[in-house]
This record gives sequence, C-alpha cells and structure tokens, in this order.
Amino acid sequence: MISQDEIRTTILVAITERGVGKTVCPSEIARQIAGSDEKVWRLMMTPIRAVAVALADAGEVRILRKGRAVNPHDFKGIYRLALPDEG
Repeated sequence: MISQDEIRTTILVAITERGVGKTVCPSEIARQIAGSDEKVWRLMMTPIRAVAVALADAGEVRILRKGRAVNPHDFKGIYRLALPDEG
C-alpha cells in the first residue's frame, strides 16, 4: 500500500514540474503511482483526493473545478490540482 507521504510527494512534484498557471489531473497522479492498469489506479483516487484536500488546507496546492478554485471540503466531481496563487 502506498503511503500518504508518497502521494503527497508525487502531487507536489507533479504540480511543481507542470509550473505556475498549469494544472494536473488527479488521475495522472494515480497512474504515476499505480501504473496504467485502470482497475489498479482507480483505487488510488480516493486516497489522492484526501491528500489533496490536506495539501489545500495547508496552502500547498489549489483544487480547481472548471478553472476556478473551490473549497477543498465542499466540491464534487472532476477536479484538477495546481500550485497555490502567488502573493
């Protein structure tokens, strides 16, 4: 089983590499961790979401839906991850 620290690191590296103004889909993170087998990587989506919410609470990532930042504790559906706003 993958640890929350490993998920956290994978998310932070991915959004940093993508850069300011760009986003990362959580499924990209899942595939990076679990490989390309959809049955395997889909199991990672819930733990990734939990870590993303914790990172958003800490100000380390932004959770976006339809290009807009959302409340990390009150969003549904497809979302993307980005670096926090500067300043």
